Amino acid sequence: MDCSLVRTLVHRYVGDIVMVKEDETFPCDLVFLSSSRADGTCHVTTASLDGESSHKTHYAVQDTKGFHTEEDVGGLHATIECEQPQPDLYRFVGRINVYSDLNDPVVRPLGSENLLLRGATLKNTEKIFGVAVYTGMETKMALNYQSKSQKRSAVEKSMNVFLIVYLCILISKALINTVLKYVWQSDPFRDEPWYNQKTESERQRNLFLRAFTDFLAFMVLFNYIIPVSMYVTVEMQKFLGSYFIAWDEEMFDEEMGEGPLVNTSDLNEELGQVEYIFTDKTGTLTENNMEFKECCVGGHVYVPHAVCNGQVLPDTSAIDMIDASPGASGREQEELFFRALCLCHTVQVKEDDEVDGPRKSPDAGRRSAYISSSPDEVALVEGVQRLGFTYLRLKDNYMEILNRDNDVERFELLEILGFDSVRRRMSVIVRSAAGEIYLFCKGADSSIFPRVIEGKVEQIRSRVEHNAVEGLRTLCVAYRRLTQEEHEGVCKLLQAARVALQDRERKLAEAYEQVEKDLVLLGATAVEDRLQEKAADTIEALQKAGIKVWVLTGDKMETAAATCYACKLFRRGTQLLELTTKKLEEQNLHDVLFELSKTVLRCGASLTRDSFSGLSADMQDYGLIIDGAALSLVLKPREDGSSGNYRELFLEICRNCSAVLCCRMAPLQKAQIVKLIKFSKEHPITLAIGDGANDVSMILEAHVGIGVIGKEGRQAARNSDYAIPRFKHLKKMLLVHGHFYYIRISELVQYFFYKNVCFIFPQFLYQFFCGFSQQTLYDTAYLTLYNISFTSLPILLYSLMEQHVGVDTLRRDPSLYRDIAKNALLRWRVFVYWTFLGVFDALVFFFGAYFMFENTTVTSNGQIFGNWTFGTLVFTVMVFTVTLKLALDTHYWTWINHLVIWGSLLFYVVFSLLWGGIIWPFLSYRRMYYVFIQMLSSGPAWLAIVLLVTVSLLPDVLKKVLCRQLWPSATERVQRSPSRPAPADTAPSPDWPLLKDPEPRPRRE
Repeated sequence: MDCSLVRTLVHRYVGDIVMVKEDETFPCDLVFLSSSRADGTCHVTTASLDGESSHKTHYAVQDTKGFHTEEDVGGLHATIECEQPQPDLYRFVGRINVYSDLNDPVVRPLGSENLLLRGATLKNTEKIFGVAVYTGMETKMALNYQSKSQKRSAVEKSMNVFLIVYLCILISKALINTVLKYVWQSDPFRDEPWYNQKTESERQRNLFLRAFTDFLAFMVLFNYIIPVSMYVTVEMQKFLGSYFIAWDEEMFDEEMGEGPLVNTSDLNEELGQVEYIFTDKTGTLTENNMEFKECCVGGHVYVPHAVCNGQVLPDTSAIDMIDASPGASGREQEELFFRALCLCHTVQVKEDDEVDGPRKSPDAGRRSAYISSSPDEVALVEGVQRLGFTYLRLKDNYMEILNRDNDVERFELLEILGFDSVRRRMSVIVRSAAGEIYLFCKGADSSIFPRVIEGKVEQIRSRVEHNAVEGLRTLCVAYRRLTQEEHEGVCKLLQAARVALQDRERKLAEAYEQVEKDLVLLGATAVEDRLQEKAADTIEALQKAGIKVWVLTGDKMETAAATCYACKLFRRGTQLLELTTKKLEEQNLHDVLFELSKTVLRCGASLTRDSFSGLSADMQDYGLIIDGAALSLVLKPREDGSSGNYRELFLEICRNCSAVLCCRMAPLQKAQIVKLIKFSKEHPITLAIGDGANDVSMILEAHVGIGVIGKEGRQAARNSDYAIPRFKHLKKMLLVHGHFYYIRISELVQYFFYKNVCFIFPQFLYQFFCGFSQQTLYDTAYLTLYNISFTSLPILLYSLMEQHVGVDTLRRDPSLYRDIAKNALLRWRVFVYWTFLGVFDALVFFFGAYFMFENTTVTSNGQIFGNWTFGTLVFTVMVFTVTLKLALDTHYWTWINHLVIWGSLLFYVVFSLLWGGIIWPFLSYRRMYYVFIQMLSSGPAWLAIVLLVTVSLLPDVLKKVLCRQLWPSATERVQRSPSRPAPADTAPSPDWPLLKDPEPRPRRE
């Protein structure tokens, strides 16, 4: 690919050189050639790509970073070779050949640090030049476009199944009436009565064609049993109801200035059905606000904010060395450790006033402001600043630090061996002013200790394990001195790997493995990430609600386990079971799984949702810990091809554990865990909650995805169904909002089917009395307005405002959440009850009116009631019955409920009086004229309305009274009992526990 001159066209082509200015967005994927900064770097934010709001540093090609003008760039002769477009944002493999005169080209490797992605924004840099390598739909941003999978709630699935049942009922009704019509008309006299003689063409029509036409006519007549308006009402209810979450002031976080976000309204009721919660740890359960707590150097422990060796360090906060002071050699190791922390990172010093102009020195009487993509690195650099060593800047490829004596030390940055999740470490190679070459390496203890050949390993390992148990995030620091020959060999090794176009990652990993060896251990650091406010209280309430909580994290086991104790996921009596790599080194996977299975099943039957609370005193409480490597083995197909056996055994173990901790998890493994539970044989409703881009996969996989608006960007919040500022808000979202949403919409669905059965079944019965002639029982206006006007508003307002118990009661007693578990209010038993209640009421409407008309009911002036009066009487009783049925079901009365319920009945009466009291000029018929008024002028009609409405409502009232007295649910018991104050053990607690306090603490009022 040859580089052409700078283009100013809207359309970018591969090979075009593009200039981008500060705060502009990159129009395509660019290889970074040069910038206005002397060191050839630039800062970008990728919030629109991966949600990370922190500044990232990118580096220009070494041989082109001096090109600062368009003329310089225009004279560049180079070719670029790179891989085919692929969607991985963090991977790029290529190389650039820079031609100078007639000499052989200079070959430089290109990696992700040289690639500026489309959609990212340039920050703190006046301008940059780059060459387009991927454009249009081949950019990484375009390749990452993916539509979210359509999520459907359990209520919506139940609605569709019920609709199929009613469709079958509709077809059955039409088929029965069609058959009975021809059976009844088999008598010639009935087939052609004197008032309905057939024409010759009608007699000659094909019998099957006539039957099919009649079948379609009956389908049209009975089609109102299908509640089409229900879907419209449900969508309105979901859309309007979603605002209740967004308007909830208790879920607004004053510190962040953020409230909850609703990205979809289709899953509101699913919040009331959650059975499993999968939560991230860092930033979700914890604050993601890293604070440097201590460091251990050569066995000596240093803690900030105290005195070191009896004196206060100059220009810093003091430190306290817990152990005895080190000797001369120990002092040298100590300073080398602090220098390693100052040098081994990718932190940038934040600019002050001008972008590229002069600025104050970071050491000019103020603390430096640091920015990095990793909050851990910022915490370490700020922590070592309090210990006497200050990182100043990276300038002209030299890193400057200020030591304890206020002297500036300069180190030439030779190589950076970047961090990756596989190696779990990073390294830098620097040259001091004295010419000594050092390799400084920091990383997880599991990746550093095996590469150490010298140092006080046991003392430092003991301190690392102690800090991990306390819930602190630990890193180990080591170094190695390199000779000039060794450094040259390292450079050649790394260069060969970096310019490779094939298998570059593998070759780089092998090269890093050869370089990062024979290390001398210097010490370890400990950083604290505090629990979020009321995180423990929230998890405790969710467990009482019968919800199983799993923690999925990339952290090490000891740190994650300490967090689980602090947030009360694990309790004092919890027996921890391990399925980890360490365990599998001692036994094979088959034996470990069967041993765990025997352990959890020893206490008896499995813990079911109905019996599980996580707080049982008479049953052993188990907690499972599994790491990523062990999970891969569980999910890996067995050699004999039976891939499902281990999975089922693993799931059986998990079902019998009150909580599960999955540590060392990659993002894809998080999604695999969610998918494994989601598609298990119970098909439980799952919820995933996280705050970072690494949580997006599990958020998209779960039935309900919730993003926490945190410090790791907005990627999780944008890809979620709902977003909340803090983890504590999950309690109200599920136990209150979710509970109400489910209660409301389940009543709405059942009520719609009920009132449509009441509406159409009398029409079906009427056909037996009109010779199956498709004669309608109701007037056309009533058919049209029944679902639109007469019965629509009451149920809509009910589904928006009903509170069968108070908000405080739901908060105080999380166990009420179990009453609605497993789609309890839309099960077949409940559906059949509502359907038969509708059939019963329809029978009462029709035959009650029929028997009153049997002896030719007359009005006071001697007129006889006709068929339209009969239909109007049935319709009137029906409207009053279904509306009063909803009134009986209402527990939370407001003036709006009164307005719509009694207003709907009044509207029906007024409409009927106007519809039948005026001769409307646009109507071609007058069949309803004076019908309603004539009916109301009859005493028997008034008696029929009152009596039939009472008889229709009586069975449902009796059923409720008997069930509440004999078999009350927990919710019904709460409804009967007077309001009581919250007990002391559920009062809000000051939940800011330190992770070093794993045992549950007594709550304070």
